[in-house]
Amino acid sequence: MISRMSKIKSFIKERFILFIFLFTIFFSACSKPDYEIFNGSSGYLEDLQGKWLIVNYWADWCPPCIKEMPELSSFYSNNHEQVNVFAYNFDRLEGQELQEQIIRFKVNVPSILTDPGKLFGWESPQSLPVTFIVDPKGNTRGILIGAQTREKLELLIEKYKES
Repeated sequence: MISRMSKIKSFIKERFILFIFLFTIFFSACSKPDYEIFNGSSGYLEDLQGKWLIVNYWADWCPPCIKEMPELSSFYSNNHEQVNVFAYNFDRLEGQELQEQIIRFKVNVPSILTDPGKLFGWESPQSLPVTFIVDPKGNTRGILIGAQTREKLELLIEKYKES
């Protein structure tokens, strides 16, 4: 009788451990992503680690922002293997409004919908354009104010790699 009771307890314990394991896997797979991209994709912050990250705040009422978009696109095109680039609309536009501006101003880099300030603990910029540089470990390495060029961004990343 004791050995039968012992077997039942062992069986229940094994099933409980299996249940907890499967429960944990199921709910971790269903966790909400950290950020969303305009095209409908999303991701987790840990997915961004291992590459440099450039986040550019822009708005349609900011002439230097519009001026730097081709440079940002060129930088992204030439460096997408080692760098993730996001544009964030300072006015927090979404949907059709954002799509119209993306087309109108030729924003050819992924447009993040989630406020990067909330993701990385940044203060909202006081002026535009502002570009943040984050290293592959997730540390903010630079905050650039004003329009940037592809060459300047490439030089800064090389400089930060060396330090």
